[in-house]
Amino acid sequence: MTTAPQRAPGPLDAARDDRKSAVLAEARVAPEPGAREIRTFGFAREVLRAPNMVQAGAGTEQMKTDGIFDSVFFLDGEVHRARRTAIARFFTPKAINTRHRLVMERTTDELLAKVRADGTGRIDDLSYQLAVAVAAEIIGLTNSDLNGMAKRIQATLLGTQLGGMNPVTRFFGQGVAAARALTFLARDVRPAVKARKKERCEDVISHLLDEGYPLKSILIECITYAVAGMVTTREFIVMAAWHLFDDDELRARFAAGDETDQVAILEEILRLEPVAAMLHRRATADAELGAESVVDGELLAVNIRAANVDPATVGQCPFALDPDRAAKVKMVGPYMSFGDGSHRCPGGQVAIAETRVFLDRLLRLPGLRLDKEPTMTWFDGVMSYELRDAIVSCDRA
Repeated sequence: MTTAPQRAPGPLDAARDDRKSAVLAEARVAPEPGAREIRTFGFAREVLRAPNMVQAGAGTEQMKTDGIFDSVFFLDGEVHRARRTAIARFFTPKAINTRHRLVMERTTDELLAKVRADGTGRIDDLSYQLAVAVAAEIIGLTNSDLNGMAKRIQATLLGTQLGGMNPVTRFFGQGVAAARALTFLARDVRPAVKARKKERCEDVISHLLDEGYPLKSILIECITYAVAGMVTTREFIVMAAWHLFDDDELRARFAAGDETDQVAILEEILRLEPVAAMLHRRATADAELGAESVVDGELLAVNIRAANVDPATVGQCPFALDPDRAAKVKMVGPYMSFGDGSHRCPGGQVAIAETRVFLDRLLRLPGLRLDKEPTMTWFDGVMSYELRDAIVSCDRA
């Protein structure tokens, strides 16, 4: 565990650093071998928006087969744009407000009712159950036990760690990862597919069936959506809660704020504490991107954490938590935390919405207090911090 510096109260100043994960990330975040690291916001945005850049790193090249049913996360160019357009309806503000918010609110109320009854709860467990319920509804994984599925999704994360293993360990790891994926297929994906073959729903699996995806491709798509929508959201909810518990003034502002102000607070926390730390792209042609040049075949590593604190873009005191920052500098609140360009995270607004709903209701529990701060470790598989065992208590119902 790395001890994070305490948030300094009071006005912004150049010496203030409110980040909790910075020390750990500095020791663990690194570009892939041979990659050129990008740390400035402007160049990072140029790279992520450039048409001559394709997904790279973290085993992306191995996932691409140039087949028609490749996962949308690993496609590029016109095929990717068409696929993204087709699934965009699941992540729009209208979809969030008319469908997903109902799941967020119902699940949050159920989880917090148990906290009231027990007088205590673990935020990482609660946030993961919420993230699983919301993502499952969007994907269509609603025909199996959610608690069991949450564990099976967690187990599939072994596949993200294979690249860092030695050849012998990787060989056995691949077997274990394949077995876990097959368990997820049998227990969660197959029942959902079977139900939607009988009757389509407004979800990703129904869309994939309409497009003629084979079962293997649906499995891969479900795993990638699940990791993106469940695992990363859990970490951010815990991190945001930690910041609010650490700062009475910020917590009071969040509790009293309207939805717009609450979102601004969460997005500023996410700027300082992005869950994903690094994105890789490979150039497919020589190009001039702003004031910088790239060459055909060059591997580039966008350091999201560094870009998000680039003072040329985010303004003064870049390490300080200032919910009004984005409005002052006229930028989108999360900055680079959800990526940018054609591969910008489609579920970013969903993650912010469910975080806001959960924390708004959590903070209203009578007698709420943080009894134990989370333990922070690093997960190299997705290059992200992990927060566990954050325990809260409240007055029992």
